[in-house]
Amino acid sequence: MSVRRVERKEYLDKLIAFKDKHIIKIVTGIRRCGKSTLMEMFQDFLKNQGIPDNRIVSINFEDYDFYELRNPAKLHNYIKERLADGKMTYVFLDEIQRVDDFPVVLDSLFIRKNVDLYVTGSNAFLLSSEIATLISGRYVEISMLPLSFKEYVSSADETTGLSRKYLTYIETSSLPYVLELIGQPKEIRDYLDGVYNTIVVKDIANRKKIPDTMMLESVARFVFDNIGNLMSMKKIADTMTSDGRKIDVKTIEKYISALMESYIIYRAKRYNIKGKQYLKTLDKYYVVDIGLRYMLLGTRSSDVGHILENIIYLELLRRGCEVYVGKVDQLEVDFVAMEAKKITYYQVAATVRDEKTRDRELAPLQKIDDHYPKVILTLDEDPEADYNGIRRLNALDWLMGTSDI
Repeated sequence: MSVRRVERKEYLDKLIAFKDKHIIKIVTGIRRCGKSTLMEMFQDFLKNQGIPDNRIVSINFEDYDFYELRNPAKLHNYIKERLADGKMTYVFLDEIQRVDDFPVVLDSLFIRKNVDLYVTGSNAFLLSSEIATLISGRYVEISMLPLSFKEYVSSADETTGLSRKYLTYIETSSLPYVLELIGQPKEIRDYLDGVYNTIVVKDIANRKKIPDTMMLESVARFVFDNIGNLMSMKKIADTMTSDGRKIDVKTIEKYISALMESYIIYRAKRYNIKGKQYLKTLDKYYVVDIGLRYMLLGTRSSDVGHILENIIYLELLRRGCEVYVGKVDQLEVDFVAMEAKKITYYQVAATVRDEKTRDRELAPLQKIDDHYPKVILTLDEDPEADYNGIRRLNALDWLMGTSDI
């Protein structure tokens, strides 16, 4: 499949920083978010640095030409035969989860001198506890997301303004290949439907041995339809059961866990700001790509505020933050973004031009008595404002990185 080579500089720089370091580089993320293209870009970088082709071994396990190499012994021998004597060989293993007992292969390659190892995977099973134990302390994970709004804007051909680009971004998809299909809504829908069904049927139902794929899809639809809402497993089970789809809490837990493992949904846990405690009850969920949500639910679920909240959540992850939903007394702060020793509090709203709405969004931030930055992000195309130290910024400018927060 031809994919436009979008410059994913942030991720490429991470790989370059780890080049020749004695550690396994594992790039994870949803299918079609650009992991394979990133590997190709890094290989081009190596070649531009003077590394010859015979010192680069690249295998994509979704390519049938390499089907036999899903056998760990055959894979190990194949790579071993291609290692350069006394010189660094760069080994790329794409969608490694398709190889049986792959941790044993990775471990054996890791202990060899002059092997620089790069791996991708589309499922968190790759780093589940039993596997991580085998390669514990020997890998670094680089979590990859689809295109950010800034990356999309820099790559899209359209000459419209930022607001129009944002609408296209959320209505189509942030998956890189969709850039080739702009203006072709049917083709975009077919492509996203294929990605979604591959994840739900091949990656989840088959691997988890889930016979009722319709119920799995119902759970996915429920989560997609409730992005940004506080939820518990019991609440999901009760709501679905009352709607005529009887399901128990344990099954919900299994399905939600599987959806998270496939990087199609992300969970934001709650944090008590005043008590500085992580809370165990009620979480929020966000979807990795709003285009997939539109494909699944249609435009009836075009909740502008929650969609913006979803976009901001993913961007905070891209910027290296740990992201929590804040609780301050009985009020809620949309995001508590923790990075190193810095904390920033965010409220997200489509608009705060109405005074009552603005006061409601300000209230939780005003209750926080520390001196960390507090920000309201909106789609209002108004000049930046300050409410006694609480800044209101345009969300699109923030997404483009033009603000100092």
